[in-house]
Amino acid sequence: MASRYRKRGPDRPSRRIVEFVAARGVDGATVLEVGGGVGEIQLELLKRGAARTTNLELSPAYEEEAARLARDAGVDRRVERRLHDIAVEPADVEPADIVVLNRVVCCYPDYERLLGAAADHARRLLVFSHPPRNRISRAILAAQNLGFRLARREFRVFAHPPEAMLAVLERHGLQLVFSRRGFPWRIAGLERP
Repeated sequence: MASRYRKRGPDRPSRRIVEFVAARGVDGATVLEVGGGVGEIQLELLKRGAARTTNLELSPAYEEEAARLARDAGVDRRVERRLHDIAVEPADVEPADIVVLNRVVCCYPDYERLLGAAADHARRLLVFSHPPRNRISRAILAAQNLGFRLARREFRVFAHPPEAMLAVLERHGLQLVFSRRGFPWRIAGLERP
């Protein structure tokens, strides 16, 4: 992921997320990204004027490359990275102006708990990506899950219902202001009125 980012910059869904956030105003903002991987979205938002970013991960696998990317970009002092599950321990995370969840909700079984915790931490904006929920995506995810099961891995992927995910965020005081149907990721941007 880090190598691809160095060569080509952020991928299309990440670019769309950055463009949405930048269009709504990122100068001086704090950013909380849940499951940000090597941190390409955070780096792009810092370049556009964000003050600080915090990344929450469940796996330490990204940490070495993420630290190297932040150091190379000269923003390592403005990036905090933590191993933490916001859905399980939301009180241990500070709120931020902007919350980002890119390709994360599909990896978490309890979308209501995850999105509710994320929404409660968004002072101004929340943007997330998710796969569509249709026959094709469910068949692809079922095949992936079968592969994980055969490999004896506990990890699973999910195609949660988009309307239900948006309803969780709306119950937590956010309003949908942006929706983009891409392939294969859909992006939703919400704002606190």
